[in-house]
Amino acid sequence: MTPKISQFLAEKKPQTPCLVMDVDEVERRYRDMQAAIPPARIYYAVKANPARPLLDRLVFLGASFDAASWDEIDFCLSAGARPENISFGNTVKKVSAIKAAYEAGIRLFVFDCIEELEKIARFAPGSRVYCRLLVNNQGAEWPLSRKFGTTPESARKLLLRARDLGLDPYGVSFHVGSQQISTDAYEVAISRAGALFADLAADGVRLRMLNLGGGFPIHYREDIPGIRQFGQTISRALTAYFGNTLPEILVEPGRFIAGSAGVVSSEVILVSHRGYDEGPRWVYLDIGRFGGLAETEGESIRYELRTARDGAETGPVAIAGPTCDGADILYEKSGYVLPVTLEAGDRIEILGTGAYVSTYCSTRFNGFLPLTEYYI
Repeated sequence: MTPKISQFLAEKKPQTPCLVMDVDEVERRYRDMQAAIPPARIYYAVKANPARPLLDRLVFLGASFDAASWDEIDFCLSAGARPENISFGNTVKKVSAIKAAYEAGIRLFVFDCIEELEKIARFAPGSRVYCRLLVNNQGAEWPLSRKFGTTPESARKLLLRARDLGLDPYGVSFHVGSQQISTDAYEVAISRAGALFADLAADGVRLRMLNLGGGFPIHYREDIPGIRQFGQTISRALTAYFGNTLPEILVEPGRFIAGSAGVVSSEVILVSHRGYDEGPRWVYLDIGRFGGLAETEGESIRYELRTARDGAETGPVAIAGPTCDGADILYEKSGYVLPVTLEAGDRIEILGTGAYVSTYCSTRFNGFLPLTEYYI
């Protein structure tokens, strides 16, 4: 939690649940990534948090943007981003979205199958395209490997076909999984990409771009490698597999840029043993999986919690959200402990919630209003 957020919560005491974002922290993280991976152009993953104050700051900093839909592209354009600095980075796109993006000047599209490639060729002719590779997501807290990507053998055929369809076979991408805590995952993926570059060069197709995707982690409860360690591994791998003739390098951070810049302030609704003599207390918050904390599914993302009673005696707890759905349980197996004096009306601050929280809060399930958001 940054000093700005602490001061805001202390002075304003906003109603809960709410998200408070320190936009200066977003800038600091952007600059940290620039310093750690200097060859790379940063394409902020808009899906992490598309709030206008973040986009305004990133446009000012000269960032580029990875958009997953026409609406995200429109958000970026409205914030002043230039079309040439936006990638349509979703492998599954509606025809209407491809057409709208092309008409707006977008010329960089991703694909991972022949059907999507043919759609792009028809509705975004002459565009630069890159193929997403399927890579191992081992080490990621939030894997992404089943739904997206194709094999190197298939990618080679598809990029050759892209040339025949009048498109520009520009490069390849991969994603090692969100909240990836293994630096080695990037080296393995870069090696696969390097081999594909060489194979296509032999076929007369010179790829010019390698997109390393996102996945760069932030600190929650457990220690993680720092961004400099990731940068060092990536630098070594690029040298090993591409030598001195590096392609254009792109990265697509979302969580790393926005995650640690945000804090959700929540209220304890109930603390109870529910009549059981053994087992943890159940702590119910006014935000849960349906209110923005979707990444607690499977207890994958384990947020750090703070209370005004920290420092007192603690005991084990299970933590759940406010809805009447039995799936609205955040943590039951991850070993959370909270002060034994915690009671209804106390506040709990949930750290590292600047990414993939406000955007998941969209249903008004049980009538609960979406998060209020403050950008300071």
